[in-house]
Amino acid sequence: MVKNIKTALSLVIALFPALFFSQEIKQLTANEVAELALQNHQQLKVSAQNIDIAKQNTEVVKLQKLPTITASTSQFYLGNSVAIDKDFSNSTTIPMPHYGSSYAVQATQLIFKGGLVNKSIEMAGLREQLSNLDLEKNKQDVKFLVISNYLDVYKILNQEEVFQNNKKLAQERLKNIQKFYQQGMVTRNEVIRGELAIKNLDQGILTLANNKKILNYNLSIALGLPTDTEIIPIESLDVKDSGIGMDYYINLAHDSNPLIKSAKTNIDVADKNIEIIKTDKMPTVAGFGGYTLQRPITNRNPVIDMYGGGWQTGVSLSYNIDNLFKTKERVKLGVLQKNQAHDAMTLTQQNIDMSVNAAYVKYQESIQQADIMNDAKRLAEENYKITEAKYLNQLAVQAEMIDAQNQKLQSELDYANAEINVLYQYYNLLKSTGTL
Repeated sequence: MVKNIKTALSLVIALFPALFFSQEIKQLTANEVAELALQNHQQLKVSAQNIDIAKQNTEVVKLQKLPTITASTSQFYLGNSVAIDKDFSNSTTIPMPHYGSSYAVQATQLIFKGGLVNKSIEMAGLREQLSNLDLEKNKQDVKFLVISNYLDVYKILNQEEVFQNNKKLAQERLKNIQKFYQQGMVTRNEVIRGELAIKNLDQGILTLANNKKILNYNLSIALGLPTDTEIIPIESLDVKDSGIGMDYYINLAHDSNPLIKSAKTNIDVADKNIEIIKTDKMPTVAGFGGYTLQRPITNRNPVIDMYGGGWQTGVSLSYNIDNLFKTKERVKLGVLQKNQAHDAMTLTQQNIDMSVNAAYVKYQESIQQADIMNDAKRLAEENYKITEAKYLNQLAVQAEMIDAQNQKLQSELDYANAEINVLYQYYNLLKSTGTL
C-alpha cells in the first residue's frame, strides 16, 4: 500500500512539476525596481539608522538647557577630638558622637554662556541635515545599482532572443545541408560545420541563462523578493528627453545633487563652529541652590549629636582668563576650516559639472550608436539573405554562409546592447544630477 502511494506521488510530481517547483515571475519597470530597492535594500536601512542617531544626538544636546541636579549622602565614623596646648605639653581628649552622616541636594542652572547651548543645538541640527543628505546620496547609488542590474537582465533577454532566432535559422540551414549531403552535392564536413555552428549557439545560450540566474538572484535580494523570483523587464526602449540640452541638466544638478547640498551644509557647519568657539570669550553665569543636612553639629562646644541643616541660593560668575589668548588661535583654526569648506564646495561643483557633461555626451552618443547599429543590423540581414540564396544555389560555400551568419548574429547583438545602453546612459545622466 505504501509502495503504491509513493508510486502515485512520483507520477504526480513528474506530471505536474510546476505544483512543486513554482518560480514567481515579476514583470517590472525600472521605476518599480527603484521603488522596491528604496523600501527593502539593506544598505538604505543602515543609512537610515544614521539619521535616527543624529536626531537622538540633537535631543541629547537639548538636555543642556535643563538644570543639573545632584544628590549626595555620606555615612561616617567620627573619632574623638584631641585638644593640645600650644607648647604641646598637655593634651585633652574630647569625646565625640561616633556616628555621623550628611545629606545634600544641589541644583545648578546655566543662565548665560554667549548662546553656547543654542548654538550647540543648531550644530546638532546641521549634523542631522548631513545625515539626511548622506541617505539621499545612498539612495541614488542604490537605485542606479539595481537599475543597472535590471538593464543587464533586459540585455540578456534580448540576447537570448537573438541567439534563439539564429539557432532556428542554423537548424533550417542544417536541414538543407543534410539534404545536399544525401544527394551527394556536399561532403560530410559541410554537415559537421553546420552542427558546430548550432553547438556554438547552444554554448552562448547556456552562458546567458546562467548569467541571468546570477543577476536575478542578486537583484531579488536587493529588492526584498524571494531569491527564486524571475524578473522580467518591461521598460520601454523609447528615447527619453534627448533634446533638452546640457544646460538644463547642469542647472538641475546644482539645485538637486545631494553632494552639492552636503558641501553647502559643511560651510554652515564651519560657520557654526566658529560661533561656538567665540562663546569661550564670554563669562559663565549660573544660578544655584541647595540644601545640606549634617549630623553631628561640630561647630560648637560641646558637640551636639543632632542634625544641623541649611540652604543656600545665588548666582555664580566665572571667567577663564586664559581664553583671552587661547580662543583667538582656535578661531583662526575655525576660519581655516571654513575656507577649506568653501574650496571643497567649488571642487564638488566642478566634479559634478564634469560628471554631468560626460554623462550627457555619452547619452547623446548612445542614441547615435543605436541608430548606427540598427543600420548595420539591416545590412547584415540583407547580406545574410543574399549569401543564403547563393548558397542554396551552390554559388557560395559553407564558410561564406557561416561568416554571413556570424555577422548577422553580431550585428543583432550589438543593436540589442545599444538599445539597452541608451537606457543605461539616460539613468546615468539622471544619477549625475542627483535626480534619479
